[in-house]
Amino acid sequence: MKFIDRAKIFVKAGEGGRGCASFRREKYVPKGGPDGGDGGDGGNVYFQVDQGLSTLLGFRKKVHFKAGKGSHGKGKNMHGKKGGSLVIEVPPGTMLYEADTERLVADLTDAEEKMLLFKGGRGGRGNASLSYRGKNGRLVDYAEDGQPGEEGWLLLELKLLADVGLVGLPNAGKSTFISAVSEARPKIANYPFTTLSPQLGVVRYDDYKSFVLADIPGLIKGASQGQGLGFHFLRQVERTSILLHLIDLSVPENEDPITNYETINRELEQYGQNLLDKPQFIVFTKMDLPDAQERITAVLPYFESKGLRIFQVSAVTGQGMRKLLLEVGSKVDEFKAAKDTAPQP
Repeated sequence: MKFIDRAKIFVKAGEGGRGCASFRREKYVPKGGPDGGDGGDGGNVYFQVDQGLSTLLGFRKKVHFKAGKGSHGKGKNMHGKKGGSLVIEVPPGTMLYEADTERLVADLTDAEEKMLLFKGGRGGRGNASLSYRGKNGRLVDYAEDGQPGEEGWLLLELKLLADVGLVGLPNAGKSTFISAVSEARPKIANYPFTTLSPQLGVVRYDDYKSFVLADIPGLIKGASQGQGLGFHFLRQVERTSILLHLIDLSVPENEDPITNYETINRELEQYGQNLLDKPQFIVFTKMDLPDAQERITAVLPYFESKGLRIFQVSAVTGQGMRKLLLEVGSKVDEFKAAKDTAPQP
C-alpha cells in the first residue's frame, strides 16, 4: 500500500434545521395557540482511531466531509430530526492541525480513541418554544432559523507509532533486517531507495514479549533540508524510543562507514525534535560477508571511543540477531515502564 503521511481536508458539521411557525387549527378553536416545532440539531463531526489503517491515502481521494443537516420543525409541535453525525476514521498516530494557523488540535494515538472536533449547529426554535405573547400582546408568528455547523480546513499528519526505528543510508540492510525479525515484507533489491514507504513489523522476543519496529526509508546527506526522500520520512522517527543505526561495512573501498554514520547523525541533529538524544545502538550489518569482516577491526575503535552499544549481525545467517533483539526489547520495556509510572499532567 502506498504510504501517504500528510493530507488536507475540509470538514463541515451539519446545519441546524429551521423552526416552524404554526398555529393550532381545530374545530371551534379559531385562534389556537402556536404549535410550531423546533428544528433538529445538525450532526457533529468526530475523528476516531482505526487500528486497521496505516496511511492517509484515503484523504487524497476524498477531501470534503460533511455531517448531516437537522430537519426542519413542523406544525403540531413536531420537532425536526437531528442530523446524522459523521465519524472520520484515521490511522493511529494521526495529528490534526488547523490549516491556516497550523495549531495542533488533536493527537490521536490510542486504539479506538474518539474526539469531537466540529459541533453541529443548534436547531432553530419553533414558535411553540418562543414566548406565547410577543410585544403588544400579539401571538408569536415567527420561528428561528437553524444555526450553521462549525467548519474548517484541517491538515492531517501521520507519525508512525513504533517503539524502535531503523535508520541508515540506502542499502544499509534495513529491509532485510526487518523481514528477518518480523512478518513485514518490504521490497529488497541492490539499489538505493528500494523502500519508498516506512514499514512496520512486530518483533517477538523472549517468549511472548514483543515490540514494534519501523524501517525508515534510506536517508542521505541533505535529508533534513528535504533532499532525497527528505524530512518526509524523518518525521516518522519522532515517536520512536530507540534508534538502531544500521551500518554496512561491505561498502566499496572508496566509501567510509564512519563518514556514513556521521552523515546520518548530522541529518538527525539538523532536523531537530531531539532525535539525536534518543538511545542509539550501532548495528554493523552483513557480517557474513568477507569485506565486512575485514573492515570491522579498523572501525571499532572509533565507535568504542564514543561509548556506543555495538552489535555485529547478519540478517541472512542470524549471527548476533537474538542478542540484539533481547537487549533492544529490554530497553523498550524500560521505556514503557517509565512511561506508565510517570505522573500524568
